[in-house]
Amino acid sequence: MASAVVMEDLRQMRVDQVGSLSAPSRLQQVFGDYKRGKVSEEELGRAKDEAIRDVIRKQQAIGFPVLSDGELRRRNFQESFSESVSGFDVAAQDKSMEGVTLQPLARAEQNFSAPGPAIITRRRVAERLRLKHNVPLQEYLFSSQVATRPVKVTVLSPDRISQRFDWQQSKAIYPDMDAFLADVVAITREIIGELVKAGCRYIQIDAPGYTAYVDKVSLERMRSRGENPDENLERSISADNATIAGFPDVTFGIHLCRGNPRTIDPSTGKVAPQWHREGHYDSIAERLFSRLNHHRLLLEYDDERSGSFAPLRYVPKGKIAVLGLVTTKRSDLEPLDRLRRRIDEATQHLPLDQLALSPQCGFGGLDHIVIPEEDQWRKFERILETAHLVWG
Repeated sequence: MASAVVMEDLRQMRVDQVGSLSAPSRLQQVFGDYKRGKVSEEELGRAKDEAIRDVIRKQQAIGFPVLSDGELRRRNFQESFSESVSGFDVAAQDKSMEGVTLQPLARAEQNFSAPGPAIITRRRVAERLRLKHNVPLQEYLFSSQVATRPVKVTVLSPDRISQRFDWQQSKAIYPDMDAFLADVVAITREIIGELVKAGCRYIQIDAPGYTAYVDKVSLERMRSRGENPDENLERSISADNATIAGFPDVTFGIHLCRGNPRTIDPSTGKVAPQWHREGHYDSIAERLFSRLNHHRLLLEYDDERSGSFAPLRYVPKGKIAVLGLVTTKRSDLEPLDRLRRRIDEATQHLPLDQLALSPQCGFGGLDHIVIPEEDQWRKFERILETAHLVWG
């Protein structure tokens, strides 16, 4: 009975935390020293432990109902899969971020064919993938021992993994994308199964790939590789559903993201937004919102690029649409009245009891430009304040 109560509470939460947190200043300092060869891997590991204890303690102190380690063990959120498996042919040098656009308020372009880590760049495979080290499980085992409330974990969507797979150069191992995704689904289910066995009851699937199907540049790239975007989308929906099937006591959320890069505006010296994708949810919402079997849809609605709330009409009864109204790309704090007004606008398309509130994406993690910690925590407090006034 207690497990059922926890599951129901997690599914109906009126607030959520999407992913990474701004790394505490002490961890940023140690990580910088590590990259310069001044501290060891062990010293960095101890600094990560300390930082995770700190962010969990702060989340508990402000009353957040579900906690996160802030992905502070990861340099990139996609390591939940790439660092868990063997089989990708990874280049010895990393040029994945060379030439990335630094202009604020602009699309951040990246050369996905450059040498670099798997998933961050498009890599071929040298052998069939297999699970070698369950990264999300190790993260959860530490955090759940520190926390006194449920801990959520993020796992990567098969859709993103397929988009960062060089299938043209991998046909000797996987004859087609269906064969590749069958292994991806099986491995991800193994990761999830071990998390569930360890006690994890909220798993978020990070799915930034889906917004490629509304983005003109991404669609052109798919077609140039000989892919059919519509077939890709259908395959990915089926794979995501297969990944979470058969775990009845777990709450699954899925985050549909347009990319979360930030840069420094040279005119102000402040953190400024960038993005990877452009386009609204409208043209994919009916298929995604109605057919994905996840309990919570974590959506980005923090700026004019997000479009209207009209696609929410496709969210079925029983699912929660988590509105990412609080940006993680700027430090300024969203006014309470504005957040309440935006939620009221959303209720024109979906009942209030099917809505929740969150940041639009993660706050930045360990190896990225981040907004200051104090601004991050003010935003979390504003989320809780808004939820209390709106839902009680």
